[in-house]
Amino acid sequence: MFYAPETAPIDLPTFKSTIAMPYTLTPGRSAGTFLAEMPNRRIVGSRFAGGKVIAPAQDFSPVNGDEPEELVQVPENGELTAFTRVDGVVIGLVRLDGCENAFAHRILADLADCKVGQRVAAQWASEDAGTSITAIEGFVLSPDAPVGEVKPLVGPAEPLGVINYSMALDYDHAYGPYYGRMFDELKENGVVMGVRGSNADDALLPPREIDDITHKRTGTWKACADTGTIRACSLINMEVYGQTRPVPYAYAEIVLDGASTKMIHIIEIDDLESAKQTIKPGTRVRAIWTKGERKGAVSDIERFEVIEA
Repeated sequence: MFYAPETAPIDLPTFKSTIAMPYTLTPGRSAGTFLAEMPNRRIVGSRFAGGKVIAPAQDFSPVNGDEPEELVQVPENGELTAFTRVDGVVIGLVRLDGCENAFAHRILADLADCKVGQRVAAQWASEDAGTSITAIEGFVLSPDAPVGEVKPLVGPAEPLGVINYSMALDYDHAYGPYYGRMFDELKENGVVMGVRGSNADDALLPPREIDDITHKRTGTWKACADTGTIRACSLINMEVYGQTRPVPYAYAEIVLDGASTKMIHIIEIDDLESAKQTIKPGTRVRAIWTKGERKGAVSDIERFEVIEA
């Protein structure tokens, strides 16, 4: 008999993971030209009807949504209109000479030395930063910087069409006493462990402290079989970004023997036509465990296979 864990916080290792989303960014004509001109060390702005200039260049006026009349080259000098410090780095709003707006960038100075209204000048990166705004390393305090003028943009670079981009979030997920025990049992003993419901013998997977139905404390630990029954499934025959195995395969919700809740996993198939006949709700399946060292993860079960009737 395995007893349910204590609910008091305990020190357990965390699960380190990353959520990543790669994508392509289409900057548009104006911002695409601004970025394309970074290697040329020219700052590009947009001139709108009435003569107002916005930098970095934008495809639409932030005031009325109108398109710009032309792209222009704006000065590298300007005025500090606001500033703050984030993680030891000074970030300021800089209004370049001849521009109506201020944009955020790094200020290469100590916070105590910064004042609203100070003159600043762009400092370009010593190393090639490519077509990125980081080609401007930041702005330095420059009391004697002359007031520049907006000029026509002569021979503009071809605007960037598409930029490959990605966002990633690294995080630590605390297992806690319930998930921790489940993953430990998978790794050390090759056993799928759940906890009994508050008023039943069948186990809840994944194990949890509170019963979903009764909202009471769950009961004791219970080892489930590595066989079970399909309750719902989908046959996957289309390749999409992020897939970890070749198509076709089946994606199924499986209730293991001894459990009352469903586990989602993969069933390998040879072809779609035969899978349509054999893989369906009610089909019996068996876990195929990963060969070699287990990691303490659901992937320690490589897949499920159909149990021949």
